[in-house]
Amino acid sequence: MPLRAETEPSNKEMRVAEFVIEIAGVPVGVRSRFDETKEFLSDYLSDREPLLSVEPSQEDLNRIQRSFDRMAEADGEPRREYHPIFLEKNAVHALLADRLVAFDVLLMHGSALCMDGQAYIFTAPSGTGKSTHARLWREAFGSRVWMINDDKPLLRVENGGVTVYGSPWDGKHRLSRNDSAPLKAVVSLRRQEENLMEPLSKEEAFPVLMSQCYRPRNPAVMARVISLEKTILDLAGFYRLSCNMSPEAAQVAYRGMNPEA
Repeated sequence: MPLRAETEPSNKEMRVAEFVIEIAGVPVGVRSRFDETKEFLSDYLSDREPLLSVEPSQEDLNRIQRSFDRMAEADGEPRREYHPIFLEKNAVHALLADRLVAFDVLLMHGSALCMDGQAYIFTAPSGTGKSTHARLWREAFGSRVWMINDDKPLLRVENGGVTVYGSPWDGKHRLSRNDSAPLKAVVSLRRQEENLMEPLSKEEAFPVLMSQCYRPRNPAVMARVISLEKTILDLAGFYRLSCNMSPEAAQVAYRGMNPEA
């Protein structure tokens, strides 16, 4: 899932930067051609010994450009030529999404927040209102809530549970933090006139999770992804929230997942 953003102008000379970042608890060596990529990842820099490495090639950048071309065509929009710096940032993201699976890490499309020490992820097709609903929680519950990531959180199966991690790929609002929290629930949103929260069975939740998680082209990696998704189904709650995006929607969602509160 590539990032949507404006072309990033830069007249800096291309050079090679080598550094280590820590993403979802995994130290990763990065070799990039642009200093701006390191700057973009600066909140995640680490001095740990890397367990894997990524180095976007020109073909990786071309592949990201083609993905934007397909998106523009599907949306009926004119094609845009993106700057190589922006394409490289997306290429690093794509390579990480694929290679972190080996460390039980999944990329998910959603808006993830932490409240009272537990993570909640709101997911839905683009334009449904994930970020809007997360904002309602921040407005309703104030300082009890902070954003983990507003677009592409990372889920890691570890220590008998699921941990939600932030990443620098955080959507147009730039709401994220290099931090983590244990996953309590995933909420699938749909727009309705009335606010209604209902639990999903594993059979109902599985296609929701599959549709919003990274889907690799390699069959062996895809098999690992499906195995991780099944584990997540066993370790977290899944719900469907029909909502009208009124302030009440946040209260209905929270009470639906925390009836004791």
